Amino acid sequence: MGRSMEVAGATVFKPRTSGWFTGIAVLVAGGGLVSVVATEGLPGLLAGWPLLGIAYVGWWLFWYPAVVFAEDSVTLRNPLATVRVPWAALIDVDTKYALKLVTPSGSFTAWAAPAPGVWGTHAGKPEHVTNLPSTSYGPGRSIRPGDLKNTDSGYAAYLVRSRWQDLVENGAVDIDQPARVRRTWNWRHLAAAALLVAAAAVSLNLAP
Repeated sequence: MGRSMEVAGATVFKPRTSGWFTGIAVLVAGGGLVSVVATEGLPGLLAGWPLLGIAYVGWWLFWYPAVVFAEDSVTLRNPLATVRVPWAALIDVDTKYALKLVTPSGSFTAWAAPAPGVWGTHAGKPEHVTNLPSTSYGPGRSIRPGDLKNTDSGYAAYLVRSRWQDLVENGAVDIDQPARVRRTWNWRHLAAAALLVAAAAVSLNLAP
């Protein structure tokens, strides 16, 4: 199951493995830079751009993605784009392959909440399939493996459905007048990645 935390009045969900994968990438990059300095001295850092790229990609793909829950919306923070879905724009929540929010303007998938594999499915317990929001259940009270509350997709879906259901039942969301979904491309992160790739290519070409 992933983890959630309160940040500036919003609940931020990230998969439990995000820290591990990010840490591995940073350790690989840091170890490589130390090795370069030990063998070539400080001038060798000029050829360390590929290692910095590894650290950045680790942060970008594993630490940056999140699902952010606010009073008026749920935001999918993905590597390439950030999608803000107002609660009034939500039509359905799916977990077949990952947490997916269905709206009138399309479906949007959360990078930070993938569905479980075989191990995650078999690790499910009775408490992971009970007391879920009513929209989690299909015919005969069945659920998808991705709805298990001990999984990344399932816990994120639980948070989305619980908040959405409360708002609908309290009349705080007008489902007949869906709000507009906003998607913005993460140009700064894309530009940083492109610069690191270019710097790595140049440093490799200049290497003796």
